[in-house]
Amino acid sequence: MTKIVLLGAPIEAGAGRRGCVMGPNAFRTAGLAEELEALGHDVADLGDARPEEVTGIETDHTHLKQLDTVAGWTRALHSQAKKLARCDALPIYLGGDHALSAGTVSGHAALAAQEGRPLFVLWLDAHADFNTFASTQSGNLHGTPLAFVCGLPGFDSYLGGPVPAAVDPANVCILGLRSVDGEERRLLQSTNVIAHDMRAIDEHGIAPLLAEFLDRVQAANGLLHVSLDVDFIEPDIAPAVGTTVPGGATFREAHHVMEMLHDSGLVSSLDLVELNPFLDVKGRTARLMVDLTASLFGRRVLDRVTRSY
Repeated sequence: MTKIVLLGAPIEAGAGRRGCVMGPNAFRTAGLAEELEALGHDVADLGDARPEEVTGIETDHTHLKQLDTVAGWTRALHSQAKKLARCDALPIYLGGDHALSAGTVSGHAALAAQEGRPLFVLWLDAHADFNTFASTQSGNLHGTPLAFVCGLPGFDSYLGGPVPAAVDPANVCILGLRSVDGEERRLLQSTNVIAHDMRAIDEHGIAPLLAEFLDRVQAANGLLHVSLDVDFIEPDIAPAVGTTVPGGATFREAHHVMEMLHDSGLVSSLDLVELNPFLDVKGRTARLMVDLTASLFGRRVLDRVTRSY
């Protein structure tokens, strides 16, 4: 049995379209807590976090959208994540757009540093989210959290200063890439981030690529934060996301990843992000994300019940 805490983060300020604010309640309605409890886990829902009030951030980058709001969420979630990382329960953060990970990952990294352990990050996403304030073309801040937590410069306004404990880029694995901006690609290639696009998955298979990374986490006695974006998955089966990119992970590839993560026993925290129920079809994407989470927490193929959507 695992103790699990759920914390909603209904942020949509980082995304380019509205709807992610409904994500946390869609996960609840789709039965996330009940599915995990049916597997024998102890689940507590802490409700939704609330952003700190931040106003008047000055920036030279006038194209950035809703910087004050995203900074308020980052500060609140950073504080919450540090507290939850000290507890004996595994936190699941219910998004909300991917900007929330600036707070969750930085909070867990700060606590890991205090404990003298490295934090590793598995980023399951069609996008690298490795833009800086200067490089982002859209100004949508859900494209920046991974660059922030890896300590790239220019993000002081997020926490009112530099990230307190940057994640070593060599401890980050992005899996499922299909869309990377030009300058973002240069930034990514200037670091030691492990980045596997869908061609690498086609050529080598998803299991060997993930297994190599998990072996590194195990060897380093690391903590593992997993950040699962809906757009990691093929949009034909997971349409409820505002940034659809064709050619994503298949149903079986996505479940295989979750099953391998469960078998590893390494996951210490989890983000579920970018679910936009306004774009869903009869709750199909929310149910799939719940099913994937159940696989991460031990549900086997023989445990699954066939559903009619």
